[in-house]
Amino acid sequence: VQLQASGGGLVQAGGSLRLSCAASGSIGNINVMGWYRQAPGKQREWVAVIMNDGTRNYAVFAKGRFTISRDIAKNTAYLQMNSLKPEDTAVYYCNAITSRGSVWGQGTQVTVSS
Repeated sequence: VQLQASGGGLVQAGGSLRLSCAASGSIGNINVMGWYRQAPGKQREWVAVIMNDGTRNYAVFAKGRFTISRDIAKNTAYLQMNSLKPEDTAVYYCNAITSRGSVWGQGTQVTVSS
């Protein structure tokens, strides 16, 4: 499985962005897709995950502002981010848990200006 993340950019506080993560390769092996982020000088942290059955879980900071979704037909996961804050500035990474292990996509930069 290969993952391609996109959709990052510069946005003002209060704005929105939608990140996309396109999967290719052995799609059938994907069990979970998720988003993580890493701010400068900080460790990578989990943002949200979506299971194959549609179950979603969010980090506390993401609840009520971020929505993770998945289009099975397009083999793509999304992260809709609303009410963005400067502290959301980070490189966002998509991740897939497959039957063969964890796969990471390249990051996409999200910058929120105050």
